[in-house]
Amino acid sequence: MGSCGISCNFRRISDYMGEPKLPPLKGVKVVELGTLIAGPSCSRIFAEFGAEVIKIESPQGGDQLRQWRKMHGDTSLWWYVQSRNKKSVTVNLRVPEGQEIVRKLATDADIVIENFRPGALEKWNLGWEQLSAINPRLIMVRLSGYGQSGPYRDRPGFGVVAEAMGGMRYVTGYPDRPPVRLGISIGDSIAALHGVIGAMMALHHRDVNGGRGQFVDVALYEAVFNMMESLVPEFDVLGFIRERAGNALPGIVPSNTYPTRDGKFVIIGANNDSIFKRLMTAIGRADLANDPQLATNAGRVPRTGEIDRATADWTQQHDLEQVLAALEQAEVPSGKVYDAADILKDAHYAARGMLEQHQLPDGKPVKLPGIVPRLSETPGATEWLGPTLGAHNAEVLGALGYSEIEQRELKQRGVI
Repeated sequence: MGSCGISCNFRRISDYMGEPKLPPLKGVKVVELGTLIAGPSCSRIFAEFGAEVIKIESPQGGDQLRQWRKMHGDTSLWWYVQSRNKKSVTVNLRVPEGQEIVRKLATDADIVIENFRPGALEKWNLGWEQLSAINPRLIMVRLSGYGQSGPYRDRPGFGVVAEAMGGMRYVTGYPDRPPVRLGISIGDSIAALHGVIGAMMALHHRDVNGGRGQFVDVALYEAVFNMMESLVPEFDVLGFIRERAGNALPGIVPSNTYPTRDGKFVIIGANNDSIFKRLMTAIGRADLANDPQLATNAGRVPRTGEIDRATADWTQQHDLEQVLAALEQAEVPSGKVYDAADILKDAHYAARGMLEQHQLPDGKPVKLPGIVPRLSETPGATEWLGPTLGAHNAEVLGALGYSEIEQRELKQRGVI
């Protein structure tokens, strides 16, 4: 791997006996043409599991994510996570010489990931038809708001809009208030995961089933829509429109958030029949535990309010830790609502390696989230944090045959 361009902790992937193991995606070459969230999140997962990910950035400041949210110096802290293990190469995609660099990279690439508006890459002679003609084995993941076809394809589409169109926003919040959003870019992240899944299936088809390359069309709204459980058949068959239900899980009882005496909140999921009975026994409501009408979820749903009130009456009489201890003893799934401080001091997070310690360029220590999913033999690893802009220009362009003199000339002309 190339130089990370910053001070970072290098960790080799090893099995449990200490023998070095190759990362699961070693040998897979990915070219990332994306910016901000969906495309870069998709390629990040490939990089975390050993693929060579070459991130193409504009010479004029690079990916805007470098400046988003909380900063340390002149770089976003999010950047160090989103671009870990990636190689940063600056290329102006709007000029022919820059386009030629990308075509050379695509010649032996396995995957190209992009999240421009449909048609943008075609204008730059870098679309699916152009790149697959160069490399028939190529797989292209195309993430966009509305997909590569359909009447909305040319609309600008962000994750926030996709969450609304996909049905997620409508069911989120309280019934007497407007729809709300999660405090993260969930639509982009869901789309990124679908992009990874699609790319891995396409790789398998190409390499195992004797297929050829293909493109994976991920529409952000469709990725969100795919998470919406039984929304469609419930309306189609019953005319039922799922509404906002606050912190409860509609039609599954009890599953809600309840206040405690010390002003905190506990999540309780006791919708399984036997767990419900244990919960009611634990809170001193044997009458509800033994009520035959409440023995199944179908009987509990009409009495949701009664069950939630009984549960809240009990939780409000005790501090959070007392509630959690009693529910753990009763084997009732429950938990507190974690904030960032809770996560960083939690023993289970630490034991599972979900908090990695690294260093920023100025030597300041920083914790990053661990890598998921966990593979028993070949887990993912952080080899370096998000690199400085153009940190890998010389390495990557040199491998393509560009001499140092040619690279200097390209830089002077604003191509790289």
